[in-house]
Amino acid sequence: MSTTVICVMDDLASIKPEKDTTFALLLEARRRGLEVWYANERDLELNQGNCVARIRRVELNDRSRDWFSVEETRQRALGRSDLILMRCDPPVDDTYVYTTLLLDRAVADGARVINRPQALRDFNEKLAIARFADLIPETRVSANPATLRQFVIDQGRAVLKPLDGMGGRGIFLARDDDPNLNVILETLTADGRKPAMAQEFLPGISKGDKRILMIAGQAVPYVLARIPSQADFRGNLARGGRGEGQPINDAERHIAERVGPELLKNGVDFAGLDVIDGRLTEINVTSPTCVRELDRR
Repeated sequence: MSTTVICVMDDLASIKPEKDTTFALLLEARRRGLEVWYANERDLELNQGNCVARIRRVELNDRSRDWFSVEETRQRALGRSDLILMRCDPPVDDTYVYTTLLLDRAVADGARVINRPQALRDFNEKLAIARFADLIPETRVSANPATLRQFVIDQGRAVLKPLDGMGGRGIFLARDDDPNLNVILETLTADGRKPAMAQEFLPGISKGDKRILMIAGQAVPYVLARIPSQADFRGNLARGGRGEGQPINDAERHIAERVGPELLKNGVDFAGLDVIDGRLTEINVTSPTCVRELDRR
């Protein structure tokens, strides 16, 4: 069993420790007596067939200032007996994908990477819900603005979102008579060059966009309801939503029980399911959040 954790993540100095789930995971690793090392995406290299990384051993303090110190730096191959957390934030751009491809070599050499690099490429956080079509709201994905426009007309109002966004960025609530609808669709699809998603608007968002944390295929028994502010329809905490811890309900548990085995089968050990009105809207696998918020509730 590994006595160390290596976390591939964004710059540790740039996080907000009181909110950061990756920081919470690393604090728990230290509490359990594990050494914690970290690296950025740019610290990974390929040496012949091996993934080599510049890693730094850190000590951590659960406070809002001076929350870490670098104690040691090494450069070595990643492989057998290494436990690696891949926790870089989206977007899943070229750099992110290349990092997962490098981590594939660490897996080939015996490392355990959470989540599995292949899964991070296969599970687009918006599109993965299509594996569970009976659990999701009415959904369309297209690069054709006319197709998405017709969906909005048929629904009366719909949520429009990019496929590579995070934290509520670039999400619109549009009505069929919205004079800006064409502009929104042209922007999201880059004038018809890339696909975007349209989803049925779920009124239950007023009671919260629920985040179900999934660990090893099992749901944490409490969800975080992210409740929109009066000034916004989005529940994302990054957009002013208010987090409220709640016991998981039967509908949410049913979704978790359906999705959990598929996550495990594909090497996703840690995920965040987004559920509104009892419908699955996203499956977050890159760097699921809300641990800190749930710990406070």
